[in-house]
Parts: sequence; C-alpha cells; structure tokens
Amino acid sequence: MTEVQTPEFVPSYVCGEWWTPAEGARATDVLDASTDELVARVSSEGLDTGAVIEHARTAGRDGLGALTIHQRALKLKELAKFLGERKQELYDISARTGATKVDNFIDVDGGIGVLFTFSSKGRRELPNSNVIPDGPVEVLAKDGSFMGEHVYTRIPGVTVQINAFNFPVWGMLEKFAPAFIAGVPTIVKPATPTGYVAAEAVRLMLESGLLPEGSIQIISGSARDLLDHLDYRDMVAFTGSKSTADALRSHDNVVKGGVRFTAEADSLNSAILGPDATPDTPEFALFVRTVVQEIQAKAGQKCTAIRRAIVPAALVDDVVKAVGDRIADKIVVGDPREEGTTMGALASPEQLADVRSAVDRLVAGGGAIAVGSNERSDAPGSFMEPVVLKWDDNRAEVLHSTEAFGPVTSVLGYDSLAEAVELSALGDGSLVATICSYDMDAVNELALGIAGYHGRIHMLNRENGKSTTGHGSPLPHLVHGGPGRAGGGEELGGIRAVKHYMQRTALQGSPNLLTAVTGEWHLGADQNRVGCEKFDATPEGVDGAVHPFRKSLETLRIGDAFISDLRQATLQEITDFANTTGDIFYAHTDPVAAEANPFFPGIVAHGYLLVSWAAGLFVAPGRSAVYLNYGLENLRFLKPIGVDDSIRVELTAKRITPRESEDYGEVVWDALLINQDGDTIANYDVLTLAGKREEQALGG
Repeated sequence: MTEVQTPEFVPSYVCGEWWTPAEGARATDVLDASTDELVARVSSEGLDTGAVIEHARTAGRDGLGALTIHQRALKLKELAKFLGERKQELYDISARTGATKVDNFIDVDGGIGVLFTFSSKGRRELPNSNVIPDGPVEVLAKDGSFMGEHVYTRIPGVTVQINAFNFPVWGMLEKFAPAFIAGVPTIVKPATPTGYVAAEAVRLMLESGLLPEGSIQIISGSARDLLDHLDYRDMVAFTGSKSTADALRSHDNVVKGGVRFTAEADSLNSAILGPDATPDTPEFALFVRTVVQEIQAKAGQKCTAIRRAIVPAALVDDVVKAVGDRIADKIVVGDPREEGTTMGALASPEQLADVRSAVDRLVAGGGAIAVGSNERSDAPGSFMEPVVLKWDDNRAEVLHSTEAFGPVTSVLGYDSLAEAVELSALGDGSLVATICSYDMDAVNELALGIAGYHGRIHMLNRENGKSTTGHGSPLPHLVHGGPGRAGGGEELGGIRAVKHYMQRTALQGSPNLLTAVTGEWHLGADQNRVGCEKFDATPEGVDGAVHPFRKSLETLRIGDAFISDLRQATLQEITDFANTTGDIFYAHTDPVAAEANPFFPGIVAHGYLLVSWAAGLFVAPGRSAVYLNYGLENLRFLKPIGVDDSIRVELTAKRITPRESEDYGEVVWDALLINQDGDTIANYDVLTLAGKREEQALGG
C-alpha cells in the first residue's frame, strides 16, 4: 500500500524565523481550486501573537528607522527586480488557486509594479529624510519670529494588514510598499484559501536579503486575538467582506483604544452606457468588452468587478446579447494549467457555494438568468460558468444589495441620465464606476452625479479605448477605496498612501526651531552669508569665503546664502527685453497706459526680466558642482520695479536631497528679490542638481 503524505502546514514568518504549529494542531485544509486535491494545511495554534507585534515594534521599527525615506524606496526597487526574476515560482503556485496567466499578470506582476511605482515616487516626490513637510508655512507673528507648519512623521506603532483571498500578492504588496516607505513595519494576515501564495511571496522577499528584520512578518492561519494587542499607535488595513469589516471596526481597541482602522469592503460597482452609445458605435463595443473582461478576470472575484451594467432601457436586449456572444467567444472555463483556458475556477468550494447562493437570491428577488446557468455539479473543482441576469424591476432591493463575488453581472435599463445616476447610487457607496459615452455633456452630468458615491470613476470612449488600463485595475498612482458599503477607506493614491501610515503634526516655533526639526531652511532662520565682495573665480575667495553655488553636497549646508549687490533697471534694458522677446505688454512699453494702471507707477520691468537678472546676480563664475537648473517653483511677483529702481538677490540653500544611487542630488534654493528700499518684490524656489563630492566643483 502506498503511504499518503499529509501536506505540510503553511508556515508563518514571525520573530525572525519560520514557524509551524505542532503536529496534531487543529487545521484548515486548503484544496486545489481545479482538482479538489489537498494542497496545504493552515493553522496558527500555539502562536504568540503578542510576541509578533512586540517584535515589529522593536526590531522592525529600529531597522526601518535607521534608513531614510529614499533608502527605503531604493530597497523597494531592488526588491521589485528580485521578485521579477523569480515570479514564475509565484505563477506556478498561484495556478492552484484557479489563477490564469492573465490573472497572474494582474496579481503578481501588478504587485511588483506597485513596488516599482512607490520606489520611484518616493525618491522623486519625498525628501531624503524621515520628515515630510505638508503645505506652506503659516506666519503667526508680524515680525516673522513665530510661525507654524505641518509635518508628517511615521506612526509610532505597526500596521496589520488583513487581506482577502482574491489577490494574495498584489493585495499584500499594495499595502506593504507605502508602509515600508513610511518606515512602519507590517504584519500580514492573508486569507486562508490562498495564504500559501502570500507566504511564498514573503519567503522570496526575505530571501532577497534586502529587508530589515521585523519589517515584514506573516501569520498563516487564524489571528483572532490580533487586535487585542494593538493600541492607538497602530493601524489596521483591512480588505474583505463588509460584515467582517464591521465586526473588526467594533472591536474595543478600535472604538475606545484608538487603533486606526481602514477598510475596503463589498462594492456593487456599476458601468453606465451613455444614451449616445448605440450598437453601431465604438462605445458600445468598448462597454461590452469591459463588462466581459470584469466577468473573466479572476473569475469575477474582484472587489472592482462590474456587478451592475446600467444601460439605456431600449438597449438592454442588445447589450445582453452582445455580452453573451463575447462570453461564448472569449471565455473558456477550466484548469488554468491546461492550454486554452481563459477563466479558472473560483478559489475554493466555499467560495463557489457562496456565489451560487447569491445568484439564487438574485433570481428569487426578481432577476432572470439570460446568459449561463447556476446549476450545481458534482465534478471536482470550483468551476462556474459566467452568469448574466436581466431585471424587469431596475430598483429591486436584492439587485442593489447582493454581491455575487464571482463571474456574475446584471444588466438593467434606465430612461434618463438622472435615473442612471440614481441607480448607480443605490449601491450605497462603491469603489469604481465606468461611464462609457462620447457625449461630453452626458459624461459631465453622469460623472458629477455619481462622484460622491464612488472612490474612482473610469471614463471610457473611443479616445482612450486602446490605452485604458481598465475598469477593474486599481493603479498605485490613484486612490483605491470608496464610501459607504465599500468600506469608507482609502488606499494607494501615490504619496497619499505613504501618508496614511504617518501622523500629521502642527509645529509652532521660530524659523530656527522649524529649520532644526524639518531639515529645511525657513525665512528668518540663521544664514551663513557670503557677499559678492567676498568671493572671486577661485574656489576660495577673500577671508576663505566660498560662494554657495560653487559647493558640492559634501560641503553645502542648509542656510548657506549669497547676498548680491544692487542692480539698477534702465528704460533701455526694459525696452530691449520687450523688443527681443515680443512681450510688449503696455506696462513695459507705453508710459501713459502704464501710469493709468492702478498697480504700476509707470513703465515697469518685466517679471521674467527680473528673474533673469537675478540669475546673473547669483550665478558663480567658473566651473562649479551645480550641474543644471531644472526649474522654478512658487514664483510670485509682489511689487513692481520701475525705471531707475534697483534689485538685489538673497539666495539661500533651502533643501538638500542627495540621491542614493547617483553621484548628485537636488538642491532647492530660496530666492528673494529685494529692491533698494529693502522691500521684497519677488520670491521663488530655484531647483538645481549638484554633485555630491567636492572635486566636482573644481577643474576646468
């Protein structure tokens, strides 16, 4: 007799090591979605959850805190490359969950893409420090000695992510990436049916050797006491059913203890076909393609799938037929490991039973199956063919309250745009809606009508039909979440996602105090001043003073400043600039018209002429470590300069951001243009790239 081996437990990675329960522990069996063969056993019996959280709060926070934002972001890029080289291993194991090649592209490649995106945005849009300024300074005293500013710093605890079964890789990485950049350690609690894929992804992440110890841990199995060990320092990011979200949200540590809780839950997403999109238009074909794509991808097991296709009443039958025809042409249900399969099984027998039960409720509530069947089968595997329902009553309660989380959608008609908005809103808050129309007025009315009920609106027509990333694809650049039934939470959204794991704090103090905390120079703070009479074309000038524009990042310091001499504006220079550039606005060319303008004393210098003069006043002679000027920000002209008035410039190193993987970095200079009376006439930021090493400032 052949001995049957019992599948191994899915391991947890906690407290710096892989852990599995003792033999005989109570466990949940996980089956291959296509064959019903036993794949793994899942249990966390005997796991010390409190110790897991303590390890994150100590080792995890220490390791992440030793790195800057840019250093963490660069690790994400290296991690993405490593996972990209090993993704076939994830593809192979994901096939057991019913995932096809396309599904793996969404989940595995999509997750890796999130790492790349946050790495890039973190290095391009955030400072190379651990403090993120938020918005402009608020001056709180007339003399500038007291001011306020908002900053973000990482929350003092950990983040626990509780994930759904449908995206074991993407669902984990889209939460992990922004938390990692913020400097907050992550504890992953994956859903049992596909948790073995998440565990394999974590194994690869750890194998890369890139992550500080404790920055990520994973608990395979139940973690019912997880929230018992959390407090106001911590955050829970949940994805799953509304009922589970409501149960977690009611936990005493959330209600009274201050645990931050965000949820992405059920969503009866809609797609609205505009009244102009008749069967002979590109928009009709795009709409049908989109609906079928959302049925097919992950076998409809997506929180963003289209559950309600809202179309002009006269086109219901046309849409149903077109959707049915495309399903027959494009969808082949089967084991994803078999050639030709385009839609795999549902993730588990329990998931299949839930979806079939939901379809039964929809039919009992007034829906009629127009495409497909809900008949049960005794064959192995959690397979289900696509189902499309029609409705006589487009306001049936069950239609707008029951989510069949599988390859199921409903087509319902509307008679006016206002009714289409009303029907979409009956979902009580959704993650995403598609509007498909070439009628711009209709799109405007629909989009503004439904925006308050949705986290994202995907607008589709012939202009972007080939370039769209699709209705059901959350992008790391844009927010993912929705109000009401959808959970009321928000994920992703570029740098917004990083700030979800940070605390915004208002700082008040003097310019020097704010500079000390933020690492950015503030107007009125101390300066290391060099005047034009104190330097020459050599690196070291009179009294050893060095023009700050000649310094590399090696020696440049926040507050290093250059103060220029005055330069007088002449009528001839203003006239020449007008004639050369073609900017002959009357304030620069017509003395009578200029004097009639209530803002000008007469002929005035062009604002851009002043900026050009300023550059001539502060740029150092000879070769320097500054490679280039790549822009200006926050430019404001506050007071005009007339003929015979003069300007000088104060240029101060405001922010220095070395690039981790390059031999240069960004320097932001605060530029003030001041007239002969000491009044500020313009202020702005000058953006430059400069070399890191002192030798880059020397030579010919």
